[in-house]
Amino acid sequence: MADVLSVGVNLEAFAQAISAIQALRSSVSRVFDCLKDGMRNKETLEGREKAFIAHFQDNLHSVNRDLNELERLSNLVGKPSENHPLHNSGLLSLDPVQDKTPLYSQLLQAYKWSNKLQYHAGLASGLLNQQSLKRSANQMGVSAKRRPKAQPTTLVLPPQYVDDVISRIDRMFPEMSIHLSRPNGTSAMLLVTLGKVLKVIVVMRSLFIDRTIVKGYNENVYTEDGKLDIWSKSNYQVFQKVTDHATTALLHYQLPQMPDVVVRSFMVAVTKIHLAVPPRRGARDGK
Repeated sequence: MADVLSVGVNLEAFAQAISAIQALRSSVSRVFDCLKDGMRNKETLEGREKAFIAHFQDNLHSVNRDLNELERLSNLVGKPSENHPLHNSGLLSLDPVQDKTPLYSQLLQAYKWSNKLQYHAGLASGLLNQQSLKRSANQMGVSAKRRPKAQPTTLVLPPQYVDDVISRIDRMFPEMSIHLSRPNGTSAMLLVTLGKVLKVIVVMRSLFIDRTIVKGYNENVYTEDGKLDIWSKSNYQVFQKVTDHATTALLHYQLPQMPDVVVRSFMVAVTKIHLAVPPRRGARDGK
């Protein structure tokens, strides 16, 4: 009879279970080898089929026998103790009211999570160190008096700067007319008219484009109170599809350091739409 240690594991049965696992893997490998080799060369087809079936059944019986042996040994191995002393914290497992205050199990769980947190923090630190951006920690030694004044971000640019950028873009494309308005304060709204093909409503927040809607040239782009209609879709399916593509491009292409480049690139894409869409009526919804 094998000695059963205080941890509750029968080591002899454990070693036999490992041997049983190896035997089971060998039996399963023989089954797949039998299927791979197929029917051996015999005198007749019936003889080959019978030999293959008999060999295959023998291999399956071996798998079943090894599996039953492994299940029997697994019952003899025993269940290990749930208490794994972690230095002096193992004394917490001796608490008689462990079911009411499972402090020891929670401590082990916290230890596992702290290891995972340390691992992921190391990965994040390695990725951040690869960036060329300057960290604020590098300027900790600079006094408050000599610290350079923070430059305005792209979200708080003055309206005059935004007007100048839109004016320069308007002069770049003679076939395009841009009308700028601010009905809701400092946020600009653009009505871009391209030939006699389409109109584009661009809702901006400083120099960031928040929303864009493409409509046909003959469609109404104003609401009853005279403001730009930034919510209703086009009545033509072709311009609805163009709106979806334009929105997708805005979501995937952003350059916070130079937002004017994004606006200029968007206007270039609009001019290409002018060449792709013929000046005729599109197919209406439901037709």
